[in-house]
Amino acid sequence: MNSNNSMDDNEENFAELFEKSISKMDSLEPGQLIETTIISISKDWIFLDLSGKSEGVLDIEELIDNEGNLTVKEGDPIKVYFLSYKNGEMHFTTKISGDKADKDILEKAYEKGIPIEGFVEKEIKGGFEIKIGSTRAFCPYSQMGLKRVENPEEYIGTKQTFKITEYREEGRNILVSNRIPKEKEQEEKTAELKKTLREEMTVKGIIQSIQDFGAFVDIGGVQALLPVSEISRDRTDDIRKVLSVGQEIEASIINLDWKNNKISLSMKALLSNPWDKASAKYKTGTKHTGKVVRITDFGAFVSLEPGIDGLIHISDLRGDSRDNNPHNFVKAGQILTVLVNNIDAEKQRISLKPVSAALDDSEDFSQYMETEPKTES
Repeated sequence: MNSNNSMDDNEENFAELFEKSISKMDSLEPGQLIETTIISISKDWIFLDLSGKSEGVLDIEELIDNEGNLTVKEGDPIKVYFLSYKNGEMHFTTKISGDKADKDILEKAYEKGIPIEGFVEKEIKGGFEIKIGSTRAFCPYSQMGLKRVENPEEYIGTKQTFKITEYREEGRNILVSNRIPKEKEQEEKTAELKKTLREEMTVKGIIQSIQDFGAFVDIGGVQALLPVSEISRDRTDDIRKVLSVGQEIEASIINLDWKNNKISLSMKALLSNPWDKASAKYKTGTKHTGKVVRITDFGAFVSLEPGIDGLIHISDLRGDSRDNNPHNFVKAGQILTVLVNNIDAEKQRISLKPVSAALDDSEDFSQYMETEPKTES
């Protein structure tokens, strides 16, 4: 008797929970954002967990990248918008596909803030003409991408995600922003990276753009700067000769400034420091060859190897001459034979003398120039 009562109670509890679950899901309004979990993936659909008793569906095409790869897996958390209830199924979306958007859907996307996919058809005065299904919209330059638009042609012919910021005249006048969804996406990625990134951590990234002062690198969806001085132990005169857009690099994080959204990287930090062995290699009185890499008013810097430059002071360059212009004695790129006059590895300084000055100040030391750097005992 008690067993039957227990079974009846369980059935009633199950029925009650089921009804509550259905009731909760039925209360969702189109455009409502929820966070759930992917429970399974089929050929065409992604199935979502709804309170453990129901499933929602999401078109798999929404989460396939440009290379045709699925960007999620079973068990992943996901944020989706409730779209509609069709044929006994609850349909969700991460963004509304432009080719499926009629005016009613566009108006709903505007009211609920649902992202929508659009095709950048052409550049027009002040911005871009965006095609969303059979509807035209306008995106100002200032609202395309995260940064100032330098090359508008890069966007023409591409699909982008937008948020409708103005919907007027029954859809005949629509203003959209690509910047808003991108900023939101970056905020979410930044929040995740804050949990894992730390200074001195080694990361991999893809070079997005190159400037004279350094390269901007994408690391997990967040932009970091690789300064030109942090590329190599050697002096980098032309950054574009050693790096290219799309190149994958490995670097160490040398600065994390989440407050100002600034991350600095260093490839150089992953290289061994040549100064650690400099004292043993460049002893006072030893002769070496190197390349003149920089000329200043007080002398010339000679690279003995990547990361180690020594200075020939102007007094050692000119000998008995009264000429104080180092450019009259050496030229950038020349290979010189030099003698180590003094080394301070702790301060990373080496004082050099041209071999000719060390032997006879009256000699023309150009005769000691080599075609390739080498070290002599």
